[in-house]
Amino acid sequence: MPQTDEKNPITVLKAAVLCISDSGFAGEREDNSGPLIEEQLKGRAQVVLYECLPDDKERIMQKLGEICDLNKADIIFTTGGTGISPRDVTPEATLAVVERIIPGIAEAMRQKSLEITPRAMLSRAVAGVRGKTLIINLPGSPKAVTENLSTVLPVLEHAADLINARVKNCAR
Repeated sequence: MPQTDEKNPITVLKAAVLCISDSGFAGEREDNSGPLIEEQLKGRAQVVLYECLPDDKERIMQKLGEICDLNKADIIFTTGGTGISPRDVTPEATLAVVERIIPGIAEAMRQKSLEITPRAMLSRAVAGVRGKTLIINLPGSPKAVTENLSTVLPVLEHAADLINARVKNCAR
């Protein structure tokens, strides 16, 4: 699934970004986190799909499943819906579609964020794999997206290689 750039032998990961926000979906507010994710992925992954969805568990599940099952992306980043308000259902939707969870990703993001704010302990973000696609929940706040994404960026390519069985020996 990852592609190689003909001019550069480095693997180019394909990423999807899903903004999860009732107000963003309704056009009542602009999503600033999705474009920020795309900017921070430059040189590491190409965003091949961006979409804004409402805080609706079934719709989120359907879209995550579609992207994974049709091999549209190596990695899906969701942004928003990871808090504790009644409409925050992104983690539940993600857990309903993944085949394997990767708790270390969410733990590392929370740990790093806790160094900045105690509010990080309210995040319910999760990460997991469905088929050959890694799904990572990010917060909706642009500041928190930057903090969390910087934590996971160093492992994205290795994670995609492991998921796609392209690693023979990963010991360093």
